[in-house]
This record gives sequence, C-alpha cells and structure tokens, in this order.
Amino acid sequence: MAEKTRKSPLEVVAPPAFFDAAPARNLGQPGRSLWNRITRAYAIDDEGGRELLLLACEAIDRAESLRRQIERDGEVIRTRTGMKDHPALKHELANRAFAAKMLRALGLDVEPKQGIGRPGGGRLGVTLETIRGRYAETPEE
Repeated sequence: MAEKTRKSPLEVVAPPAFFDAAPARNLGQPGRSLWNRITRAYAIDDEGGRELLLLACEAIDRAESLRRQIERDGEVIRTRTGMKDHPALKHELANRAFAAKMLRALGLDVEPKQGIGRPGGGRLGVTLETIRGRYAETPEE
C-alpha cells in the first residue's frame, strides 16, 4: 500500500515587499540618522507615513543647522538696544517641536519604556492575603 504524503500545516511564504529604505529627498547627517533609526525599528510602508517621517527628518536637519549658527554667535547677542536672545532660538525650538509632532502623528511616542506593572525582584514577601489577614477584624469572644 502506498504511503500518503502528509501536507504540512505550515507554508513557506515570500517576505513582504518593503519599501525602498532611502528617503525621497536629500537629508543632512542628523536627519538621515533619524531616518535610519526609525526605518530600522518600524515598518512605515505607507506614503503618508513616509512623508511625515521625512518632514520630521528635515525639521531635525534645520534645527541642527540653526543650533550650529547659535553656537557660533552665542545664545544672547548684543544689539544697539542691549542684549537679546538670538533670533534663531525660537526657530530651532519650533523645528524640534514640529519634528516631535510628526513623530507623535506616526505613533512613535507611545511605546512603553518598561513593562507594564511593578518591577519584579526585591519582593518583601507581602501579599494581599497576608495584609488582609493581618488587618482583618478578629471576632471577639
């Protein structure tokens, strides 16, 4: 009698066709670094998501460029009317805030830093049952 070949319940499938990892526009070193870190950690495969990430990376490039200019000139500059904040400070901050907003829009700010619940280890040996037993009213006789 011929043996029947048993079909495996598992099938080999092709890996998903992920998008090209290169950004659509040129980025500077800080923006490219952010792009690479995000695309390695997350699968952003829709055009809208890729554009939001690209906008965040461009904002980081702009913020870093402004930061270098502020470091050259100083955070406070001397004018005819006295000392004032460097005019690029508010633009640097606005670009960083915009980048953070785009990352939030992508949902990249919701990953928990630690597991949910109390950290393990270092227990005191106290359980809810022992607390209830300790503080439960004892019937008076």
